[in-house]
Amino acid sequence: MKKWIIFIPCLALPILFTFWDCPAFAQVAVKDSLKAKTDPTEKYNNFYDSLKSKAGHNKITKLLHQALFTSGIRKTDSLSNLENFNGKTIGQIRIVRLEVFGPSVRDTTRKATFWYEKAGNMLHTRTDLHNLRRNLLFHKGERFNAAVIHDNERILRALPFIRDVRFFVTPDTLDQESVNLTLLTQDRFSIGITGDVTGWESAALELYNRNLFGFGHEMSARFVGHLTRQPYTGVETFYRVPNLGGRFVTLTAGYMNTYLNEGAMTELNKNFLRISDKWGYGAKGYLFKRTQELPGEQHLKRNPPIGFFQWSAWAGRNFQTSKGLSPVQVTLSAQYIHQRFSMRPEPPPGIPQFYRNTDLYLAGITWSKRTFKTDELIYGFGITEDIPGGFKNEWVVGFDNNEAGKRYYSHIFMSSASFLSPRSNSYLYLGGGLSGYFSSGKVSQGLAEMNFNFISRFLTRGNARFRQFLNMNYRLGLNRFETEKLLFEKNDLIRGFESEEVSGKQRLSISAETVYFRNRDFYRFNMAFFLFADFGILQEENSWIFEGKSYSGIGIGMRLHNESLVLKTLQVRLTFYPNHPKDVGLVGFLLNEQTRQKYWSFQPQPPSPRRFE
Repeated sequence: MKKWIIFIPCLALPILFTFWDCPAFAQVAVKDSLKAKTDPTEKYNNFYDSLKSKAGHNKITKLLHQALFTSGIRKTDSLSNLENFNGKTIGQIRIVRLEVFGPSVRDTTRKATFWYEKAGNMLHTRTDLHNLRRNLLFHKGERFNAAVIHDNERILRALPFIRDVRFFVTPDTLDQESVNLTLLTQDRFSIGITGDVTGWESAALELYNRNLFGFGHEMSARFVGHLTRQPYTGVETFYRVPNLGGRFVTLTAGYMNTYLNEGAMTELNKNFLRISDKWGYGAKGYLFKRTQELPGEQHLKRNPPIGFFQWSAWAGRNFQTSKGLSPVQVTLSAQYIHQRFSMRPEPPPGIPQFYRNTDLYLAGITWSKRTFKTDELIYGFGITEDIPGGFKNEWVVGFDNNEAGKRYYSHIFMSSASFLSPRSNSYLYLGGGLSGYFSSGKVSQGLAEMNFNFISRFLTRGNARFRQFLNMNYRLGLNRFETEKLLFEKNDLIRGFESEEVSGKQRLSISAETVYFRNRDFYRFNMAFFLFADFGILQEENSWIFEGKSYSGIGIGMRLHNESLVLKTLQVRLTFYPNHPKDVGLVGFLLNEQTRQKYWSFQPQPPSPRRFE
């Protein structure tokens, strides 16, 4: 009965979230006690002063000066100031593209100094103007809306080939009812290379371009080799076309033939990217002759490999239940997943649902609200970051028409995030939910989960600049199958803890990290040093979590990244494991590339089962 004690906060937390409307996020211009260090308005005012004094030095600054100061009025980009233009007619829309290396949105007068920066500027193909205009949410002659401008900045910054953007608004000197807009944008150098070595037998090398020919298309080719397994050399290729026809529809296609996988996939998707989107839809298909895993079930390891065909389609409709800059939305959605196996092993004893042909029907209702606030030096290195706030509460039901037996599915998951107070730039995210399959009055493959994420305000001590991060994650499996196990390694809950001996159906993990951002760069690469302590417990389902054996990792590391490149962050890390199992050493050293951590999302999604991982 002890396990039911854990369910109490799982059920109470969603109820609390339902009535937590995140009022702090409605105040976009939140002041911080360290205004001299972090307030973006002051930085942009310094930018204007620099721009005005050096306007005649090059064509770009001259054009910006003419666009922004012809009226003699200087405006900041805060939402409260832009709202003064609401209702006016949009006149001329100018787009100014900065070079990749040297200048920035905050200081356009800066020039490339290193030889590789100058070479990169010559080699780089700037984003096509038509492609940028296709990503605008407004057109000439429409009414100006400050909320649309800020939402458009967020969408542009989310593009993988864009480093930063900024809209500037000035009154038209000839027409008091019109305003002119200037979009200042800066690309990232779109070509990248990465690779990895697994043991002594296999290695991979990947080349990719995130902005092919300036059209925003993405293409990658990953070459994989193995000394003993056929094919000895193979390739994985992907091609992605974003924003088809200016409707924010994305098309992705991929093919792979390596010693691990042989198959192809394609996906067409239109998510609820914009807050104003009414419809979302998509479809995807997978055809694999052989592979080690199914989409969405990476926690299972399969040997021998399996072959399968899967396709799915979804659609959803948004309804605005309130007005304003951040309206509350109710989203109705449905998804159908069809899966058939061409090659499969016999299912493990007592686990009839695995490796079975199935048709899964899902329907969901989501109640959500999305707001965004800009900040910096959180997961990025000095660029503008859009931090989401609001809430998302979803209820999903489904019917699994499995050849091994029909069953039903349901889950409820609720989440919310906000600033802790109007005077603090500290962020707090909470999430919790329950899910499971139901058949003959019994629950199988159930899951209870809770998440806690805290990011402190920006702290300074002399010249030092810090942030504190604290994460807590709890998972409890309810009547999970024997082959389904929770580990520490997959989600890096205890960093570098790659052990298969330690597993369970119940897991608690707590991670604390202090990040120190350097003021100076290293040949245009920004550096951040970090200290961390990770703690975790794995336990079986029917036992009290704190009766399980605990493990921990304590360490120090450094991250190196250039925001002008699409390359991942280079990370060096040294970790000590005080109470380690046999397959983990006392000391772990790692040099790798790290994908930037993503923020939580309150964007409505297609209804899907919760994942046990």
